Amino acid sequence: MAYKFDDNYREKGARKQLVKLLENRGIEDKNVLKAIGKVPRHFFFDETFWNQAYRDIAFPIGDGQTISQPYTVAYQSELLHVKKGDKILEIGTGSGYQTCILLELGATVYTIERQENLYNRTIQVLPYMGYRPQFFCGDGSKGIPEHAPYDKIIVTAGAPFVPEVMLQQLKLGGLLVIPVGDEQSQKMITILRVGENDFERIELDTFRFVPLVGDKAW
Repeated sequence: MAYKFDDNYREKGARKQLVKLLENRGIEDKNVLKAIGKVPRHFFFDETFWNQAYRDIAFPIGDGQTISQPYTVAYQSELLHVKKGDKILEIGTGSGYQTCILLELGATVYTIERQENLYNRTIQVLPYMGYRPQFFCGDGSKGIPEHAPYDKIIVTAGAPFVPEVMLQQLKLGGLLVIPVGDEQSQKMITILRVGENDFERIELDTFRFVPLVGDKAW
């Protein structure tokens, strides 16, 4: 499939305004803000809806999924404290927007999506944009154990609990960022692996994600 997307002064200006908005909402990590300012979010939208791409809202992308609100993407990315070379597992590729932000931050990204339609789109769109994570199609609630351990794991869907299999795929000193709650709202949680079976858990702000579906989730 051939893609012909434009990224002109109008879209670049809209990204600058989005970055200012995120700064005003409390995002402080300059590298995260720089990544948000660089990734053309409108590429993940049907051209009909490009005027919605730089609003701070989630937006439907088909198959009951959404492209996350920019603030949510920035918030989770900031919590990860991404360092160049970090090996990161992303549960829920979705549109691929969060994936691109992680790659811009210098991470090596393994990303998994259970919806085949979304998977088939991202494996074409992201390389076209110059982003090349390791793509997988399957049940992300189980993680990707064959490529573990990971420095960081980010979950981009709401889980009913923290899957133990994800914790066991973290390196010692590794960090999991995951929204946990019911299907209406979730608390953002960070979990740091401090020992073989020891973890430090912090509960943060409330968000609303699409459900994490799978053998170890809903």
